[in-house]
Amino acid sequence: MNHALSGAAAALLLAAPAFAQEEPASAGRADRPAAGDTVYDDTWLSVGLGIGYGPSYDGSDDYVFFPAPLIQGRVAGIGLQPRPAGIALDLVPDPDAGIGLTLGPVARLRSNRNRQIKDPVVAAAGKLKKAIEVGGHAGVSVPRVLNPYDSLSFGVDALWDVNGAHGGMTVTPSVTYFTPLSRGAAASLSLSAERGDGDFMRYYYSVTPAQSAASGLPQFAAGSGWTKAGATVLLGIDFDGDLANGGLAAVLVGGHSRMLGDAKDSPYTAIRGSTGQWFAAAGIGYTF
Repeated sequence: MNHALSGAAAALLLAAPAFAQEEPASAGRADRPAAGDTVYDDTWLSVGLGIGYGPSYDGSDDYVFFPAPLIQGRVAGIGLQPRPAGIALDLVPDPDAGIGLTLGPVARLRSNRNRQIKDPVVAAAGKLKKAIEVGGHAGVSVPRVLNPYDSLSFGVDALWDVNGAHGGMTVTPSVTYFTPLSRGAAASLSLSAERGDGDFMRYYYSVTPAQSAASGLPQFAAGSGWTKAGATVLLGIDFDGDLANGGLAAVLVGGHSRMLGDAKDSPYTAIRGSTGQWFAAAGIGYTF
């Protein structure tokens, strides 16, 4: 196995966080393939679709299916990285070897408690407005950690709502270990967490007097803090057994997260939901 394969496999797994509906994780960057070695040299694009299964809202114990479209790649030197219901741009060129950096803008749509609310009590508290969140991301990736083809990446997203929904901000740090398993398969393990400011927490986890009267839930005042932390395992499999030449590939995702702080103690979680949140997804994409 060579660095071209390592880079190709890393690019394939970059898609996987998009299939984890509310679990952002920064995929690592491996060494850049040598020119002419793979479909991932210079300009390339991956498009695909995944189907996920996860909680109907953050803190729910009811589960729903959801679609997860995908687009990723590098066009005119700008990297396109998927986010849950969003995208990030990487404006830093890939290095030929050694430590890599990622930096650029990011945007996403947050639909928490806006649709697919299966719990009638939570639904009675009212549907929330969709948040359009914009901000930036930064990260660093260290190659050759345990073998010549793996990488360990650290990243953080900072996002602000610009749609008048929660009106606050979130910070999402993550760490990802990536390694090829063979010429046609690769895997990663991502750990991530989310912290919200007071406006964010009040919007999603407080129970106001009006919401209490409508739903019967006790009133609750949430303050700023960590909302959840979790782990995601991803597996990428190329259909023709060679990640480096593009074409059709599958991505399988599974993970678990735990609600934290006031997000855990909120009646939406503690009374009507669950502290533990499982999710799974499968997707197929085409790279050219």
